[in-house]
Amino acid sequence: MNQHQIKHHSILLISILLILVDQISKSWARQKLSSGSSIAFIPGLLQFHLVSNTGAAFNLFDGATPLLGLLSLAVAIGLILWIWRTGPMPIWQGLAVAFLLGGTIGNGMDRWRLGHVTDFLQLVPVDFPIFNAADVAINMAVICFAIDFLTRRHDHKHS
Repeated sequence: MNQHQIKHHSILLISILLILVDQISKSWARQKLSSGSSIAFIPGLLQFHLVSNTGAAFNLFDGATPLLGLLSLAVAIGLILWIWRTGPMPIWQGLAVAFLLGGTIGNGMDRWRLGHVTDFLQLVPVDFPIFNAADVAINMAVICFAIDFLTRRHDHKHS
């Protein structure tokens, strides 16, 4: 089955837009929220709550900002090389790479500039770590990679 393709310049453009959304939203959070304070956004569901995260997801590697900053840089370079060396990608794979690159650079920029990642999105009804737009992008990348895998597997079985 012929899949829709996405070109490398579109992948990079999506990544850049994600980085901008992430950095602008984090800048807003740092300016408008005091550390530890909360503002309801969608009452009972989502609130803004500013925290500084020196680790990775789910507080893994707490205090390992330099190591995580180097890891972010290595992943970003690897993804950019992959994008440039690969021709057009299947749409879900390309979106996954775009989201992963945007999220990796977004959180990496915080680590390199601030020494921590700015998190400010908190789900109220569940005990879930506070996160940011870059984290959402990285999770969207995982979903897109899964869709790509399942789509290709399905297409391969029917060809």
